[in-house]
Amino acid sequence: MKHEPVRASEGDTREHLIVVGNGMAGCRAVEELLARDPARYRVTIFGAEPLVNYNRIMLSPVLAGEKTFDDIIINGADWYDDNGIALVSGDPVVAIDRAARTVTARSGVTMAYDRLLIATGSDPFIIPVPGRDLPGVIGFRDMKDVEHMLAAAERGGSAVVIGGGLLGLEAAHGLSLRGMTVTVLHIMPTLMERQLDEAAGWLLKTALEARGQTILTGADTAAIVGDGRVEAVRLKDGTEIPADLVVMAVGIRPSVALAREAGLDVGRGIRVDDHMVTSDPAILSVGECVEHDGQVYGLVAPLWDMCRALADGLVGTPGGYRPAPTSTKLKVAGLDVFSAGDFSGGDGAEDIVLRDAARGIYKRVVVRDDRIVGAVLYGDIADGNWYFDLLKKGESVADIRDALIFGQAFAAGGAPADPRAAVAALSDDAEICGCNGVSKGGVLACIDGGAHSLDAVRSGCKASASCGSCTGIVESLLALRLGGEVEAGPKTMCRCTTFGHDDVRREIVAQGMRSIPEVMQRLHWSTPDGCSSCRPALNYYLLCALPGEYADDQQSRFVNERLHANIQKDGTYSVVPRMWGGITSPRELRAIADVVEKYDAPMVKVTGGQRLDIFGIRKEDLPAVWRDLNAAGMVSGHAYGKALRTVKTCVGSEWCRFGTQDSTGLGVKIERATWGSWMPHKFKIAVSGCPRNCAEATIKDFGIVCVDSGYELHVGGNGGIKVRATDLLCKVATEAEAMEMCAAFIQLYREEARYLERTAPWIERVGLAYVQSRLLPDDIARAELAARFFFSQRFSQDDPWAARAGGAEREHHAPMARFRPVEVVA
Repeated sequence: MKHEPVRASEGDTREHLIVVGNGMAGCRAVEELLARDPARYRVTIFGAEPLVNYNRIMLSPVLAGEKTFDDIIINGADWYDDNGIALVSGDPVVAIDRAARTVTARSGVTMAYDRLLIATGSDPFIIPVPGRDLPGVIGFRDMKDVEHMLAAAERGGSAVVIGGGLLGLEAAHGLSLRGMTVTVLHIMPTLMERQLDEAAGWLLKTALEARGQTILTGADTAAIVGDGRVEAVRLKDGTEIPADLVVMAVGIRPSVALAREAGLDVGRGIRVDDHMVTSDPAILSVGECVEHDGQVYGLVAPLWDMCRALADGLVGTPGGYRPAPTSTKLKVAGLDVFSAGDFSGGDGAEDIVLRDAARGIYKRVVVRDDRIVGAVLYGDIADGNWYFDLLKKGESVADIRDALIFGQAFAAGGAPADPRAAVAALSDDAEICGCNGVSKGGVLACIDGGAHSLDAVRSGCKASASCGSCTGIVESLLALRLGGEVEAGPKTMCRCTTFGHDDVRREIVAQGMRSIPEVMQRLHWSTPDGCSSCRPALNYYLLCALPGEYADDQQSRFVNERLHANIQKDGTYSVVPRMWGGITSPRELRAIADVVEKYDAPMVKVTGGQRLDIFGIRKEDLPAVWRDLNAAGMVSGHAYGKALRTVKTCVGSEWCRFGTQDSTGLGVKIERATWGSWMPHKFKIAVSGCPRNCAEATIKDFGIVCVDSGYELHVGGNGGIKVRATDLLCKVATEAEAMEMCAAFIQLYREEARYLERTAPWIERVGLAYVQSRLLPDDIARAELAARFFFSQRFSQDDPWAARAGGAEREHHAPMARFRPVEVVA
């Protein structure tokens, strides 16, 4: 069916610019155009994916569980609306009629253009081996690929990643963290050979293997094997590697099919001039799909330069694209690498090398004729921008040759008094944010334009808005430019809302909200589904406010809480069953030993909280492990959760000649009464049988020190990175009073602290006097707090995986029965 071209609305005389491609380059080009002349063109963007513009560079953190899709959105729906841009998503352009100046989408819609911008990016290269079309063989280029990998990781099993470049290693890292057994195949002898030399590549390989991945270099794939679905990868030497998933990450090719079919001049990419104009003067192209002077580009920095040159051309500004030296600053599976220039050596080049393998640091600077021509950094990349700045300027380094490898501070004659001096010394064109192509001058211009906080800079020029590796430099630039006038910015829950934690908690109760979507709708969240920061907080606030009514949203929990296990760096998990007050029995020890042998756990460790931690459990075995432990009467130790972790005890008066009270018995009662309770952050309790304090009660969230006349109750301790001794809350005479006060304190903390706020900073924020005013003078108020806590405890689970089948009020098994309020309140 032929469609009539969709033309401009009557009275709109602006030229119509159609952009084919809703990716990073296409939208960045539109941003540059809007910055120059926002009223010049009417813009329509066609996107193949049914999504808004997002940062493909950040797909790896989404796969690894470090970010959600909402965290990597560059331009949300409001950007299109605010700028009058028509977005046609999920409907790619399939044909261009250059004579009629129209494009036709897959749906059949035809639209006329005055200027056309092709920004189709690149396609993953799928190596032409038998089996490449089997289900379970995918690339790694967009959110759909990430969703396929996440689904595969949920099923568990083995993954083979073909390609040891950046994308391949990031895919392997993410899948490993998700619990899959991962093998990386790389045909070259060195990982990331385009960015790293042999020595740095070896360090990277060694570090990744230490995390549990298998890395095979010099591995040439012959075929992908499977009967109806991928089952293995066969190498040319005959080796077969089992695979439930195969990720092809061997490279990319410019996506030029649309341009070629339209008759444009195409080589390796769509050929363009200095203003990104193709062989048809009405059609432009930008991004990974283009070829300029015989070169194609896959790095962000040159693409951003292209976008600026394109926008200049569209508004008639002279100039044009000129390739500049590029650097690569990456975080590969959490490991920092940097490279720039030519590090191949030869032609009189001199290598200056610093190697500290024990610390995982390698630096190599290549000098020719007293000028830096290349650099490779691994592990410590702090001086990368400085080396790159010297490289671009071609400055002589003869005077600092002896100290060059030790970095800018030493080359300047010793560490500067102000650590920001190195940032101040960078030239204005030094790249600060590689993800978004922002120079030092761009950041400073943004600050001078009124961006006086980190969030304002992120919103204004996008520096530090993606991976965050340049955040420290941006903060230094803010401090250098503004001195003491840097704004901290409003303390909101996250970027999705203007509300703070306290405001959200208050409104949930005041408006009687019952679900995460309702909160987001009523409080006008800027993103429809929230983000990884606000969803767990909202889930907790609703769970705390509505015990028994609100259904816990498992997908809004962090992965450790969902799985009731701690993910380790090799992708396996550790499992910690609860031991009441640190006491165990032959039955429990036999059950742990059986689990260790049955599931081939490589290590069992005694924790600081008087429990046993079972390491090396595979993700797919977790339900069975917990089933076996539950059968022996053992429940989750919540060593992963924002919940009660442990109740640590000493032996007390029953065994110890110094003990004044039964600290072990009291600790067991308190743990049975409080375990399984979700809280703003992890929560630890200890009971010491005498002032000698062997259980270290005075660095716990709630500590009890037994004395001759009763019990001293302490709150707000922390034994972590920032050690904080407890504050003395009060002294009570009986166990029942101690337990009621403990329950009341926990509930006050649960109801009033902010999500991810430990008791120590909470008490420092509100003051010990406030906590005492809520708990000590009013017996009725204290009893009501304790009663609310125990009511909420009725809805927690014995079986950590029982919530998968729907939560209900628990039926307590006799060995694990909780201490009831009636037994606590006199």
